[in-house]
Amino acid sequence: MTYELAALAATVLIHVFAVMWSQKSLEADIGHEGNLKPRDGDLDLGQRTQRLRRALGNHTENIGPFIIAVVLVQFTETNGWFTALCAWIFVVARALYLPAYAFGWVPWRSVIFMTGFVATIAMIVRSLFG
Repeated sequence: MTYELAALAATVLIHVFAVMWSQKSLEADIGHEGNLKPRDGDLDLGQRTQRLRRALGNHTENIGPFIIAVVLVQFTETNGWFTALCAWIFVVARALYLPAYAFGWVPWRSVIFMTGFVATIAMIVRSLFG
């Protein structure tokens, strides 16, 4: 397994953690019975739960480009130390992004996001000009 594929696997684990943390916070706000309902309409959610749900949505949006980056460097055989470094920078950035968003670390949340985003774009560019 390449370092990039291992980073992709780690990203899935971060995603699972994000889902679990978001759901636990949601259930703390609306209770077990509320969590079992369809949850139509507006919910009375606490600030942390709202942030965790937005962070999870952001994480989900960023997984797609990262998957594409990993696939590209694998298929073009341009993977190496640079793409491995970028992949793991993405993983660390995504792992830090969740608490940064949940706890309102401004402006660090944006810096962390951009770090992961730039790492993904760097992998894609490397695959194009490898």
